Amino acid sequence: MASFENKTVLVTGGANGIGFIMGKKALQKGAKHLVIWDINKDRLKVSANELSNLGFSVSTNVVDVSNAEQVSEAADEVLTTYGAVDILFNNAGIVVGKLFHEHSSADIERTIGINVNGLMYVANAFLSKMMEQKSGHIINITSAAGLTPNPGMTVYSASKWAAVGWAESLRLELKDTHPGIHFLNVMPSYINTGMFDGVKAPLFMPLLDPDKITDKILRAVEQEIIHLKAPFMVKTTLFFRGVLPSSLYDFVAGKIFRVYESMSTFKGRDHE
Repeated sequence: MASFENKTVLVTGGANGIGFIMGKKALQKGAKHLVIWDINKDRLKVSANELSNLGFSVSTNVVDVSNAEQVSEAADEVLTTYGAVDILFNNAGIVVGKLFHEHSSADIERTIGINVNGLMYVANAFLSKMMEQKSGHIINITSAAGLTPNPGMTVYSASKWAAVGWAESLRLELKDTHPGIHFLNVMPSYINTGMFDGVKAPLFMPLLDPDKITDKILRAVEQEIIHLKAPFMVKTTLFFRGVLPSSLYDFVAGKIFRVYESMSTFKGRDHE
């Protein structure tokens, strides 16, 4: 069993949404310090003040995780000040809900930069210290979109497929040589935080409540679980994709569960 007690925790994209909730709950579970990284300077200040007013130890950095230089500089500052990051929530992410031909090159670059490169830059910045101290926990918030195709989120899905593949491969690289470093790959369906405002929840896959899913994530960290898929139907995705012919899988996912219609009314929220 792992513990948050007296740990230094870092959350990317932690100024709002589930990132903020996870950081707050980590502090409530006894973390000694929380580092929040986000691109939104104003929101960072509000979030840090809220937690500080509750008596928690919090610091912030304005970081665009798609910028390798910013990540490296901020990571050096954190490591110099706090010595190590014990628990890393690789949470920052964006979605552009458009058909592929409507994407600009900037949309593509930004999505891959944050959702894929950002995960790697951040993990790489702290992994060596974890390997040195032979302990650590990296939680990668990927997505159920990394398990199945979905129209209307082509580039987002591509980024999450890449994220899942990277996270799983990294875990296996260190499984035998550094068993004290633990990994959790979180693959949720739509979470009701505003990021996916307007989506149509597929059949048997209701929008996930932020409070409940973050409880499950922190509990999975404590129990050293490797994969967290939610809701339950996400757990069946790879099985059905593996055993059904593509045309039949498309019929089941598209016509019965209506996954392929889920982005048709997407609105989302403005990205900072």
